[in-house]
Order: sequence, then C-alpha cells, then structure tokens
Amino acid sequence: MKIFLNILVICLMLFSSKEITAQKDSIAQQRKARKMVRQGNKLYEQKQFTDASVAYQKALGNNASYDKASYNLGNALYQNKNFKEAAPQYELSAKTAEDKSSKAEAYHNLGNSMMETKNYQAAVDAYKNSLRNNPNDDETRYNLAVAQKLLDKQNKDNKDNKDNKNKDNKDKKDKDNKDKDDKNKDKDKKDGDDDKDKKDKDDKDKDGKGDKDKDKKQDPNKDDKKDQKHKPKPQQGKMSPQQIKQLLESLNNEEKKTQKKMNAKKAKGKKIKQEKDW
Repeated sequence: MKIFLNILVICLMLFSSKEITAQKDSIAQQRKARKMVRQGNKLYEQKQFTDASVAYQKALGNNASYDKASYNLGNALYQNKNFKEAAPQYELSAKTAEDKSSKAEAYHNLGNSMMETKNYQAAVDAYKNSLRNNPNDDETRYNLAVAQKLLDKQNKDNKDNKDNKNKDNKDKKDKDNKDKDDKNKDKDKKDGDDDKDKKDKDDKDKDGKGDKDKDKKQDPNKDDKKDQKHKPKPQQGKMSPQQIKQLLESLNNEEKKTQKKMNAKKAKGKKIKQEKDW
C-alpha cells in the first residue's frame, strides 16, 4: 500500500511538472506572438505592408487563435490589395474575437473585401453579421445598402444575360432549322426538276421513237423511195435518124397486124379501145 502511494505521488509530481512546463511554454509563445504583433504594427504604420504581413503570420505561428494577429494580417493584406487572401483572416478573427465590438469590425472589413472582389452576396451577409454585433454602426449600414443595391443589379444583369443567351440560342436553333428546311426544300425541288427533266427526256425520246415507227409503219418503203429518189436515173442514148425511121416503120407494121386481128374478132365482141403505151 505504501509503495502504491509513493508511485501515485511521483506520477502527480511528473504530471504537474509537465503541466507547469506547458503553461510556461504557452505563456512564452503568447509573449512572442504579442511581440511580433507589435513589430508588425510598427511596419504597418510605416506602410511596409508586406513586411508587416510576415510579422503577423509569425505571431499566428506562435498563437493560432490570436485574433488581433489575424485581424491585423487581414488589414495588411487588404492594403496590398490582396483582397481574396485578406477575407479568410477576417473570418478567423471574427470567430476568435471575444467581444462583439471586435467581431463587428472583423465582419465589416470582411464585407469590404467581398465588395472589392464583387462578391456582393457575401458582402451583404458580412455587413449583416457586423450589424448584429453592433447595430449602431451607420457606416456598416450604409455599406450594406450599397452592397444590396449592387447585388440586385448583378442579379438583374445575370438574368438578362441568361435570357439573352437563351434567346440567342433559340434564334440560332430556329435559324438552323429554317436553313435545314430550306435546304431540304431546295433538294426536293432539285430532285423534282431532275425527275421532270428525266420524264420530259423519256417522253421526248419516246415521241421521237414513236414518230419514227409511225412513219415507218405508214410507209415502209419510204426510206426505199427516198433512196430511189436520190438514185441517179440512166440517161437515154441518142438515136440516129435511120434508127428512128426503122423504129417508126416497125411500129406501123405492128399496128397493121394488130388492126387485122381486131377486125377478125370484131364480130365476137365489142372493140376495146387500146391506149398506146409509147
């Protein structure tokens, strides 16, 4: 039992020693953090905002919940126009601040950072949070009114842009559909014209062939006659006077013979007038 009590006492002493050491380290870090903040403030007053930012970051490295360090770091970044980097520092300061006045100031500056980045919705929210902690701050109330007005304008512009974009898309779609319809109509018209031309050609070929067949049917010897028409006729040979005399005598003799035969048959039938073929 005595041994157990001794061990317990030793453990308590060790724990107390560590706790005391931790407390001493924490106090040392807090002192160092405050020292870095004071150094940063001097640099800030000299408008050496970059160096001041480094000092404030070192202070936060020793004490992460040091709201004055985060608030001042936000201010230094804001002065260097690093508005996006300043915003989270103000948010941290607003969360760690112990009094409402400090919270109100952090939210007010957060709203200013959001205004600079044109994030008007976040600015409105920040100014409202600032007024919840300090309702009597007229400057914050004025900034809230400006932020709300800019937010309304931004929303209206976004809506108009969206409507215009939708209208442009609709007009483009309608135009594409119209062009497509016109193209189809032109294609249909061209196909119709081609079909008509083809039909006319077929009809023409058919008519031409029909006329040709018809002509051939009506006069199958037309081509032969045409050929004969253009065939040269044989020229009659010239006869001498003696040949002509002999020919006439021969004809007279033939005529006499024929007359005798006709007279012989006269009683048998009516005489048929014979036409000469020469």
